[in-house]
Amino acid sequence: MTRVAAIDCGTNSIRLLVADANPETGELVDLDRRMTIVRLGQGVDRTGRLAPDALERTFAACREYAQVIKEYGAERLRFVATSASRDAENRDEFVRGVVDILGVEPEVISGDQEAEFSFTGATKELTGRDDLAKPFLVVDIGGGSTEFVVGDEHVRAARSVDVGCVRMTERHLVREGAVSDPPTEEQIAAIRADVEAALDLAEETVPLREAHTLVGLAGSVTTVSAIAQELPEYDSTRIHHSRVSRDRVREITTSLLHSTHAERATIPSMHPGRVDVIGAGALVLLAVMERVGAQEVVVSEHDILDGIAWSVA
Repeated sequence: MTRVAAIDCGTNSIRLLVADANPETGELVDLDRRMTIVRLGQGVDRTGRLAPDALERTFAACREYAQVIKEYGAERLRFVATSASRDAENRDEFVRGVVDILGVEPEVISGDQEAEFSFTGATKELTGRDDLAKPFLVVDIGGGSTEFVVGDEHVRAARSVDVGCVRMTERHLVREGAVSDPPTEEQIAAIRADVEAALDLAEETVPLREAHTLVGLAGSVTTVSAIAQELPEYDSTRIHHSRVSRDRVREITTSLLHSTHAERATIPSMHPGRVDVIGAGALVLLAVMERVGAQEVVVSEHDILDGIAWSVA
């Protein structure tokens, strides 16, 4: 067994996994898995730069993670940064801060690399199941981008497009510094138009409609599952590999988009950092399901973070 640490720094959150990996058996045993909402991508779509307070929130989380990694004695660490840091003019400032704290340089990976990691992490446990038909379509709805990957045991095609829960919220739902509460029908239609255009782009290279099983990843999808199950609190064991029908996703999306911030904040399983962006994230998921004709989504708590860990092992 090799003790590894993986960090995934996205547009909305930064996550850590410390695990023991056995490449011979394909076993990955979690020792510590945690997530912090840092909103690194705050304002990037508008300004093209990482905001100072967003950088400081991210560096604070990195200092916490450095201590955890030291306590567990991980032998190897890989830090992967995704959409927000790809887009930012001042990403060198971000890189220097991470190196100073963790001693490794963050790899600002391409959308295709991001998709490969997501697919490996999401499907490694699913490939041997008889109740799930291949090929899989893995959809990773992040803060700034969404990855689409089709494959069986291995990736056949992948594409990253610039629609995510934070990007869509900031682009269409923010007026005078505040998120519309609730959004207007025109704002919802504008998000939907962006998502449909992104799906057109994804379909140029990824055969979305050929997949037989839709696997959904990341916080927007897992939160929709928690709401669907009416969980009294967020419970990853009940969310992992749960299934949510398209009709239920549509019902939840409609409710989220027509509720106020205060109403969404009372949902027991809702992370405070997702209250303002969950409506847009749920709408992305619904649009994907309708486009590909998926009757349900299989929800996975294992995603790019697990794929990164496997790449280290």
